[in-house]
Amino acid sequence: MKNMENISLSQVQAVYSGPEGRLWELIMGEQIHIGGFASSMDLADKAGIGSGMEGVDLCCCTGAGMRFLVRFRDVVRMQGVDATEKVVEQGRRRCEQEGLSDKIEFTLADVCDSGLADASADFVWGEDAWCYVADKEKLIREAARIVKPGGVIAFTDWTEGKAGLTDAEAERFLAFMKFPNVQNLAGYNDLLEANGCEVVAAEDTHRFSPHIDLYLNMLNMQLTYDALKIIGFNSELMQAMGAEMVFMQELAHAGKIAQGLFIARKKK
Repeated sequence: MKNMENISLSQVQAVYSGPEGRLWELIMGEQIHIGGFASSMDLADKAGIGSGMEGVDLCCCTGAGMRFLVRFRDVVRMQGVDATEKVVEQGRRRCEQEGLSDKIEFTLADVCDSGLADASADFVWGEDAWCYVADKEKLIREAARIVKPGGVIAFTDWTEGKAGLTDAEAERFLAFMKFPNVQNLAGYNDLLEANGCEVVAAEDTHRFSPHIDLYLNMLNMQLTYDALKIIGFNSELMQAMGAEMVFMQELAHAGKIAQGLFIARKKK
């Protein structure tokens, strides 16, 4: 696992409380994760998440993943946990506007110390967000504590790819994304097993490269004005951010970063 020592939770909160968060939603949609709806459906299919189940979304952001699960997987109740007040407030408004507040609740808390009850969920869910959590061992421990015996932990995340990052590449990538570290497939596999789970899947989705190509094409071919408006029409900042995204594109095509998919079942 590659680490960046000086990235803190407050920096992540600042991203999703400000223009960077709005920029990510512009190019990735309300479901701010690689692959959007198709990725969510794939994860839910492979994890067996369906009718009548109750789940917890750790790092839920505005709750788009929870709304997906309630609408398209017939999940009866979702509890989201996120540490950024602004996105939690926005998520509550969106759920109310869509008439889903009776099925979806939010908790403003550190996902490593959520305060939720032991063995209270049929599944724990996450989509491309656990990369923002510094203590991944504590996060996985919390997920395993919350899920019922026999229940499922299902998540995707940005991971180090099979080709691996050099220290210099990792430093640049983590600094731009405000990730305190980036885990790899084997690392998450080991953490899940160490916390009493049987790993069903730990694999590269191979979605990263084509999707970052898409995001850059959208910014360059269609959404340039919209993106500039979000960042105060600062052309220099736009060019700098574009250069970092091109760097990520190069890393993705070289197999150095990836979207990992993980499904584990808590042992009874």
